[in-house]
Amino acid sequence: MPEPNAIWIITGEASGDDYGARLAEKLRQLAPGVQLYGMGGEQLRQAGVEIAIDSSELGVVGFVEVLRHLPKFFRLFRDLSTRIRKQHPAAVVLIDYPGFNLRLAKKLRGSGIPVFYYISPQVWAWKKGRIKTIVHSVARLFCIFPFEPAVYAGTTLPVEFVGHPLLPALAPYRKRTVQRDPNLVLLLPGSRSGELHYILPTLLQTAATLQQQRPELRFVLSLPREKTMMVAREIISRQKQKYGLLPPLELCLGQTREMMTRASAGIAASGTVTVEAAILDLPLVVTYRLNWLSWLLGKWLVKLPWISIANLVCNACVYEEYLQDQATPENLSRALLQILPDGSRRQEVLTGLQRTRELLGGDVDVADRVARRILLDTFESLPEGTVI
Repeated sequence: MPEPNAIWIITGEASGDDYGARLAEKLRQLAPGVQLYGMGGEQLRQAGVEIAIDSSELGVVGFVEVLRHLPKFFRLFRDLSTRIRKQHPAAVVLIDYPGFNLRLAKKLRGSGIPVFYYISPQVWAWKKGRIKTIVHSVARLFCIFPFEPAVYAGTTLPVEFVGHPLLPALAPYRKRTVQRDPNLVLLLPGSRSGELHYILPTLLQTAATLQQQRPELRFVLSLPREKTMMVAREIISRQKQKYGLLPPLELCLGQTREMMTRASAGIAASGTVTVEAAILDLPLVVTYRLNWLSWLLGKWLVKLPWISIANLVCNACVYEEYLQDQATPENLSRALLQILPDGSRRQEVLTGLQRTRELLGGDVDVADRVARRILLDTFESLPEGTVI
């Protein structure tokens, strides 16, 4: 049955689940009469959203890897779009995850259901043809990077730079007065199981190389979920069998942000975690590896000077990047030594991180801004109890 006070929130990855949960909390706070449904993970559920599809394991990277999961995605897409159209909610909010969400926006076109897109697809990096789909299918687009609105100049789409949601989310961590351990190095191999298989072995070998050069260094491996931790333990075991002893590793589950305030530097897989590190003032070396075919396709399609958001926002090399064949223990260890407290690049990196935070918009309450705009655009008569 139609639910005129319902809003759907659709996420597909860990970062989107986080942003969606904060948006859901604001929507419930501002409009208690609104019912929230969605596709997402545990954070969205805890924020009071009735989860129709659990998206915890939908984060797949690489063209080849996505192909393997297509039947699953098609089934979920069909079930979700059918349910939304039958329910006919007041609005649908799509968060990132463009491969899935843009198809959903297109499917809902003409249904009379307004679609909001929070966190613009990275059309500035590749697939600029998606701009047409976004303009024709989305009621309003919320951007989190300052250079994004210019991409949509000349279109009729309402586009707004709202600031990066991680800035207010991480403000409590920035206010802490935690002393960094000068010998603590944080290893961040990614949040998906597939990423671990390609990236973690190199990080382990890099840690071994670093400890030979600097025996006082200690290493923390931080992961977001128990499932990825199990995968990591298997990889570590195989690496020990293959190469012998590895440096002692502290395994840390679900405390990445805490560790970012304590470590002196880190090596991280490219992704949202590098934005978190930039906000929390942690110097990094950024790396990434993919299936070789996915890498070749990506290199052909994506034409950017860097992949790290700090570098793109500042238009400068803040975080050094070593990708695919360049992601060797020798390169990574050399770059890491340069950003330790006594390293030659550390002050340069810290200055770049301060500039990154300024350009990302400061500590504005992004979720509150987005929630208010969605409610005002969606309802001619706001649900009972709404306070804006």
